[in-house]
Amino acid sequence: MSLLRTITIGLTGAAGIYGGLVLYREYFVKAQYKGNEQLFGKTAIVTGANTGIGREVVHDFARRGARVIMACRDMKKCEETREKIIADSFNTNIVCRECDLASIESIKRFADDINQNEKYVHLLINNAGVMWHPLKLTKDGFEQHLGVNYLGHFLLTNLLIEKLKKCSPSRIINVTSSMYKRGQIDFDDLNMSKKQFNPKIAYEQASLSIVLSTQEFCRQYSGSGVIANCVNPGITRTDIARHTVDKSFISRIIIGPLLKAFMKTPMQGAQAILQCALDPKLDGQCGKYFSNMKEEPVVPNATNEKEAKRLWLISERWTRLTK
Repeated sequence: MSLLRTITIGLTGAAGIYGGLVLYREYFVKAQYKGNEQLFGKTAIVTGANTGIGREVVHDFARRGARVIMACRDMKKCEETREKIIADSFNTNIVCRECDLASIESIKRFADDINQNEKYVHLLINNAGVMWHPLKLTKDGFEQHLGVNYLGHFLLTNLLIEKLKKCSPSRIINVTSSMYKRGQIDFDDLNMSKKQFNPKIAYEQASLSIVLSTQEFCRQYSGSGVIANCVNPGITRTDIARHTVDKSFISRIIIGPLLKAFMKTPMQGAQAILQCALDPKLDGQCGKYFSNMKEEPVVPNATNEKEAKRLWLISERWTRLTK
């Protein structure tokens, strides 16, 4: 067999595998939220809204008639995305507001602006996050995964809770990962500063913190008319992968395309968030965990009330909600 023929067969086989993965993604990973709820007169806040899943959620809300506040760190990218969404949805009631989840000061400025200038907030989508990020501290000295994925959204939620209560029934969606199931809360080293840093473990701890804190939220605000649930969008190809499959040349050129064929698109990943934000069947349900648009039992490591309360109190102190 000639070398050319061998290469041709190899490329044909690779193309077949790639095509098969694409077909799998399109025909088997096809869950879609089909509710036709309209959001005229409703206001939604989406963090991490200028790209990926967040962008798709904003786009959907805009087409349903909502006023959408895009909470983003990069205002230039936010404005570029906003213009495209307005052009497609014909909804001009889409605005950009600066909110850096790695900065307590920025979060407080954003929340102050919302509380003073927005009449309503019906939906809060805590979507922004980082994954397997190299060791880095936020502006307030928190490990990046803990600070951005969990503490930033914890602070934002609590600063907006009175506005959400006034607009009840209202909903909070906390985006997390199935990796929370392997996570552990290390109360002796929550900021991961005493031992060798492992980004995977940091991400798992932050993901678990989100689910555990959501359980405590439901106890803290029971009867308020505000519900909070957790969503795992599934394996989705977004910018969050830049420190995983995109971190090396080989990953980008060889592994990346294969994974991209298998992964959900951002639009597909957004469906679970839309379901939890809009489905009338979830009225009054709090502390649930949804993965790929199906409710799953919250695993035991995220249902410990004592640990949830302890984490809540630490989070209040670290984010300066209490002294």
